[in-house]
Amino acid sequence: MNPLDYLADAAATGFRKLVSGDPEGQPDWVRELENGDDLGYFGPGSAAWAVHGGLPTIVGGIRALLLQALHPLALAGVQRHSRYESDALGRLAGTTQWLTVVTFGDTAQADRECARVRGMHRKVRGTISIDGVDRDYSAGDPDLLRWVHVAFTESFLATHRIWGGPIPGGEDAYVAEWAKAGELVGVVDPPHSVAELDQQMADFMPDLRYDEATRRTVHFVRQAPLPLAARPPYAVLVAGAIASLTDEERRLLRLPTTPLMFAKPAVGALLAGMGAALGRQAPAQRNARRRAAKIDLVDIGAGESDAMSDSGGRRGGQ
Repeated sequence: MNPLDYLADAAATGFRKLVSGDPEGQPDWVRELENGDDLGYFGPGSAAWAVHGGLPTIVGGIRALLLQALHPLALAGVQRHSRYESDALGRLAGTTQWLTVVTFGDTAQADRECARVRGMHRKVRGTISIDGVDRDYSAGDPDLLRWVHVAFTESFLATHRIWGGPIPGGEDAYVAEWAKAGELVGVVDPPHSVAELDQQMADFMPDLRYDEATRRTVHFVRQAPLPLAARPPYAVLVAGAIASLTDEERRLLRLPTTPLMFAKPAVGALLAGMGAALGRQAPAQRNARRRAAKIDLVDIGAGESDAMSDSGGRRGGQ
């Protein structure tokens, strides 16, 4: 086995356990995606399914965490009210659950998951000093929620643009669809196009800063306390995340330039190897497709029943 295949196999072996919090990589909430009454807010063939069903989201998630460290109020909520240092994998599993259920669950499942997240946000509030001025923060603040949403959306799109495939309806369709997920957790005025996304990111730039809290967070993200076998492939993914940042974002984060010409093939080969080891579809997407197939069968059966009823009625009247 060559070194890259070894890295891919090691990453695939631990990946589902890391992001799901379940030893088999398929916790109860993933299994539950097979059940439900509708296709959800997006459904098969949607831009959200195409982007979030792909492995580039792993790189996008790392990229988003780096970006979010630049907003002092958003970072205060994470550092003071989450377990990201003591239980980084547990926090990752919680974020993965929200993203996956909203993308692939039916509307009732997505609504319940968003209610869970909103409930957690209500507990996150406090005050920090910025340049000698006390500033209040709250995880339910629509402006902070929009920052988190914009950082995630830009990151998922940027990494999919490099390592993903075609998006049904194009990039604007993805931004517009995922705006709904933002609204479900309280985001006001999320972007609905790439142009709006870029503008909102630019609007946030004056609020972003690098300080000691940012430095610690960036170091933690780059040196995450992962199992030994997962560290080499994770380093490759981090290099890809850094390479996918804009020059301005990288400058603000004080990160070294990682040439995309080197990171792109390395990350691409790793993701391809992970995809081969994990299978063509993740369990969440596979279960959601099974739900969609059941719904289609019910609809077909109902249609045939209606047709037979109509036909019988006509025969009775002849």
